[in-house]
Amino acid sequence: MQTLIQVLSDEEQTGVHECTLKILAETGVRVNTEKGRRFLKQAGANVDEVTNIVRFPRKLVEDSIKLAPKQFTLGARRPDWDLSLNAGQCILLADGSGTSVIDRKTGMIRQATFNDWFEATKVIDALDEIGVYWAMVDADEGDETLPSTVNYWQQIFRNFSKHVQDSSPKPEFSPWLLEVLQAIFGDKESIREQHPFSFLLCPQSPLIIDAEHTDAYLAMLGWDIPVAVMPMPLMGGTGPGNMISMTILGNCEVIAMLCLIQAADPGTPFIYAPALAVMNPRTGMYSAGAVENALLSCAAIEMARYYGFPIEGTGGGTDTIMPGIQASYERALSVILPILSWPDILVGPGLLGGSMVMSLEQLVIDAEVFRMSRQLHRGIISGENKWLDEVINRIGPGGNFLGEKSTVEGIRTGEWLQQKIGFHESTNDLDVSTIKDIREEAREIVENLLVNHKPLPLDEDVERELEKISKHSKVNNQA
Repeated sequence: MQTLIQVLSDEEQTGVHECTLKILAETGVRVNTEKGRRFLKQAGANVDEVTNIVRFPRKLVEDSIKLAPKQFTLGARRPDWDLSLNAGQCILLADGSGTSVIDRKTGMIRQATFNDWFEATKVIDALDEIGVYWAMVDADEGDETLPSTVNYWQQIFRNFSKHVQDSSPKPEFSPWLLEVLQAIFGDKESIREQHPFSFLLCPQSPLIIDAEHTDAYLAMLGWDIPVAVMPMPLMGGTGPGNMISMTILGNCEVIAMLCLIQAADPGTPFIYAPALAVMNPRTGMYSAGAVENALLSCAAIEMARYYGFPIEGTGGGTDTIMPGIQASYERALSVILPILSWPDILVGPGLLGGSMVMSLEQLVIDAEVFRMSRQLHRGIISGENKWLDEVINRIGPGGNFLGEKSTVEGIRTGEWLQQKIGFHESTNDLDVSTIKDIREEAREIVENLLVNHKPLPLDEDVERELEKISKHSKVNNQA
């Protein structure tokens, strides 16, 4: 059977839900978007226009949970890379919004540039373990104008052909994102069917729905754009001081946004995606390498399954700023548990130092850790023809199984994970000077991918349409 882990009992999951209903009904959430408050009021929420506090009756919450589809597909431009959610799959989404990089030539940490974004996007497009885009480092280099944002969206699709999860920074920019999507994927109905783009929303903790990014999503209503809701409360800081109460707070923030989205456009595809984490009690900073983060991620995954929602989990953080022993044990521990909870998507590979420092070598190593963790989840398969009791009887005492067809079949069908990187050879007559450091090996893989991987090109007519959109955005910006 598959290996699964459970950190919350059935009774505890129900308790989190009931506490969520009570907090949302009595305390409520500050909703800073006027448009959002209007939708919620029409759906039956109690809205205080002086304080912007919205309280959610139980029926509104329960109806919203029912309205959200429990299965849907995230589309991709590349053939055979659509992701069916709640269908038993698990894929990686590269960690995002880093500000610095480890320079592969000097080994020094420096400010990220557009070229770093370009290289990272090319590498995640090449790695099969990664199925969803997020900008690993900021690509605009401080330029947040409309032409720069439109160019950024176009560059994503030129260099990445799997599913894209991103956002629009301003409501007035959102129609331009829709133009880019139409140029690449077709008309409105095609986009509604394919879901090639999902929108990331991050409510502020504790219990605040912001205006600008939420309104940027609401400007795209009617297009059936899936939304992933990722509050990031910090235990002991912007979140309460223990793990069960953190699970409750994160659930409140996700469910409040669910109610808003379903009130605005019933049936909108919704991904449950809280990134629950802990504060370092000595520094007050985010403790990315804390083992408690793994437990919190498992709890969030279990709450998503409680409701039946697709889930975007988190894992793989570290506090240290360089690949090495600390990064290895912290990241491995914080990935294994969430993988055994089996989310649809796992966010986390590629960034160090509290998700601020990008390392493409670490990204390659993280992909291998994911493969190993996925093998743990695969578990021990005991179906027909797996028991091999007849083979054991035939070989008998003192024999071996090297020449057995069942051994070859086991190797070919995944009973053994075939590692892609690292040292796994015989130590007989070994010259240790010939062994490559795993970081060096990962660097060679990165350089090879950057030289040889060719992203799926856009058609010429699509490129011409994108160029028109780009020129139009510059004219609009000047006006």
